[in-house]
Amino acid sequence: MLSVNWEQAGTRLKQTLGLSHAPIAITFSHEVPEGVPLHEGKMPDPSADGRTGKVTAGCVFWIQSEDRTFTTNADDHFNCSVGSVTHGLKTLDEVMQNEDVQGLLKSEWVTPEEAMQLPVVKTRYKFITYGPISQTSIDPDVILLRLSAFQGMVLHDAFSDMPIVGKPQCHIIPLAKEQNQIAMSTGCTLSRIRTGMSPDEMTCAIPASRFTEVVEKLEARREANARVASYANTDGRRFTKK
Repeated sequence: MLSVNWEQAGTRLKQTLGLSHAPIAITFSHEVPEGVPLHEGKMPDPSADGRTGKVTAGCVFWIQSEDRTFTTNADDHFNCSVGSVTHGLKTLDEVMQNEDVQGLLKSEWVTPEEAMQLPVVKTRYKFITYGPISQTSIDPDVILLRLSAFQGMVLHDAFSDMPIVGKPQCHIIPLAKEQNQIAMSTGCTLSRIRTGMSPDEMTCAIPASRFTEVVEKLEARREANARVASYANTDGRRFTKK
């Protein structure tokens, strides 16, 4: 039995924030959840260093799962070494010599010291399931949101102590799962190119255990935000009068 009515909670959040994209449930597991199909993508020929996967990077699954639920194998993520590390599927030592990691280091996009400090999922799971929160049949670990700058502002106003981070975008997943933090990301160049995310979008990862808290707090603050907006509009009319 589900601990939360995820469909209802997701609808409430979508209405409160005015989300354009469905909240995505992300679940780590050692077995395929009952009734959930495996991702049907095909792996291309491997790169020179042996990397391949169902998609260019795990963050692409965020986009693909907006209207369907599927389970991925760990191998499906391996084209992106950085995402494989943040999701606990490989260690940094295992990927350090891969050409994508070396390319990032040589470009000075990231330093070895920064890479060593990345938060990671601590358990090596075999499967990760993605799908709209309305379709989840099991309690997820993390809820992922795609936000506008305005929606990010509203969320940060309610949770002003949450970290706002940048590259790599995917490390908000272990921040939520392992550290129980509501974490927002401004995104990163690598992820934006691979996912095709709009330049105006950012992301937020919410621990599933805190999702109801987030919904209730945002609903409670909605009236305060409306009052401030009303005041600003009324005050601004003085400057339009002739």
